[in-house]
Amino acid sequence: MSNRPPDHLAIAIAQLNPIVGDVAGNTEKVRRVRAQTATRGADLVVFPELFIAGYPPEDLVLKPSFQAACRAAVEDLARDSKGQPAVAVGTPWVADGKLYNAAVLIDDGRIAAVRLKVDLPNYGVFDEKRLFAVGPMPGPVNFRGVRLGLPICEDIWGPEPTECIAETGGEILLVLNGSPYRRTVLDERLNVTVPRIKESGLPLLYVNQVGGQDELVFDGASFVLNADASLALQLPAFQEAVVVTHWERGGAGWRCVSGPIATLEEGDKADYTACVLGLRDYVDKNGFKGVVLGLSGGIDSALCAAMAVDALGRERVQCVMLPFRFTAQESLDDAAQVATALGVKYDTVPITPVIAGFEEALAPVFVGTNRDVTEENLQARTRGVILMALSNKFGLMLVTTGNKSEMSAGYATLYGDMNGGFNPIKDLYKTEVYRLSRLRNSWKPYGALGPDGRVIPESILVRPPTAELRENQTDQDSLPPYDVLDAILERLVEREQPITDIVANGFDRDLVVRIDRMLNLAEYKRRQAAPGVKVTLKNFGRDRRYPITNRFLDPGAPLPQPDTSLLTEAVATKSEAFDY
Repeated sequence: MSNRPPDHLAIAIAQLNPIVGDVAGNTEKVRRVRAQTATRGADLVVFPELFIAGYPPEDLVLKPSFQAACRAAVEDLARDSKGQPAVAVGTPWVADGKLYNAAVLIDDGRIAAVRLKVDLPNYGVFDEKRLFAVGPMPGPVNFRGVRLGLPICEDIWGPEPTECIAETGGEILLVLNGSPYRRTVLDERLNVTVPRIKESGLPLLYVNQVGGQDELVFDGASFVLNADASLALQLPAFQEAVVVTHWERGGAGWRCVSGPIATLEEGDKADYTACVLGLRDYVDKNGFKGVVLGLSGGIDSALCAAMAVDALGRERVQCVMLPFRFTAQESLDDAAQVATALGVKYDTVPITPVIAGFEEALAPVFVGTNRDVTEENLQARTRGVILMALSNKFGLMLVTTGNKSEMSAGYATLYGDMNGGFNPIKDLYKTEVYRLSRLRNSWKPYGALGPDGRVIPESILVRPPTAELRENQTDQDSLPPYDVLDAILERLVEREQPITDIVANGFDRDLVVRIDRMLNLAEYKRRQAAPGVKVTLKNFGRDRRYPITNRFLDPGAPLPQPDTSLLTEAVATKSEAFDY
């Protein structure tokens, strides 16, 4: 038998959707794909980062019993690997009393090699330095006579790990990734991988997981770049895929034979698809039968209803109108049109008798006071109680429908319209909600279960937004126009720009100061908000963790120290939070 290294390799990319903590289920996926790709001639199957555990496992990975379960799963895979394609898979790994983020090569009945992650990200949504030990620089592994580099995700964001692989004889880079979606991520990945290829002179296979995990959505979009940085293969985004790539060794080294090049969703289409996938996986992975949401006749709940039907199908979505005396006939008509267009179960539960009961019960202690935002809060909280009752009774997760503009400015009611288990539009500003609504009327993503065509009536798109908590109320009674508000919020939240810089960009100083103050005062509300899909550079939750008790004032806003009574005022409805 010849010991000559092969001139051909068939390497399968397993772009799959794991479930965090489902060690048995994730391991079974490895077995199933290994068997499938064996019939297609694969020599090796590459899976994403920490696939056995599911990514990101967060502090679950610190449990000794979980570590042991992952280790046992890898060892079981090794024992039954004879006669099967080899597997490169991510897993937690304990060695010498330390926990590592590892890539394990399984081949011919054994664990052939282990490589440990070197660069542990500790920014934005990542918190790996508190979980894992830093591994040594990763040299290549010998796979049937071919020296393969197995860097893990962040390891390719700096030059050192790939330099080490190249300098010690590496021939192909196989990168295992758990890279979550955000709007700029596709360009960022190319901006990182191309320099690594040019520095090392090696081709690169990038396998990324797909699917939703709490607030994060992983878009997949795995790809292969040859040593000349040309794109040899591009898998689709936001869907599982298993593809066998074919490699040939020539005088200049290894080259991937060109494969399919999928067209990737970008911009608003990618954001919409991410929101749908994030909602679907949150509902399905947590075992809910379906969802319920309040359908108000406004743009936010209409878009959430469309996303829910696209994610789950109309049979698993229940919409409820909860009218009060301030609810306009136009709102009733628009909500009914959305429900009809989407084909969902639709109920109307008037809240007038409930509000009357609350007001009667409170009358003795409210005597001598005037009606104010307290009574407005009762409306929102009554709706929240009814929706939660429907959620409990029928086993449906309550979808909350507030957008990022509202959550930034505190334009929401605790235990009212903030009630819910998950929010698909939590990271979308109001102007983006409008854009995605218009987009959905003319397009829907691959795999969406909702109807084609218009699902949100034009009357919703052109009507001034309103919470309808008092007569003739509109959002602009309390807020600046959303295009102005969102432009300022994006600078404050995503860019962390000082007030002076924002004013220098042409925005009114008093308005910027006011919005900055709203943003800071509403932190305690955001801390109690439901999780939701991350699509921007910096979402509320994993990315932006500010203290609730906080007296720092931007030097560009020379205001007196805040009266703590303002914090009580800000516990408000969609009007109270702005009566500073």
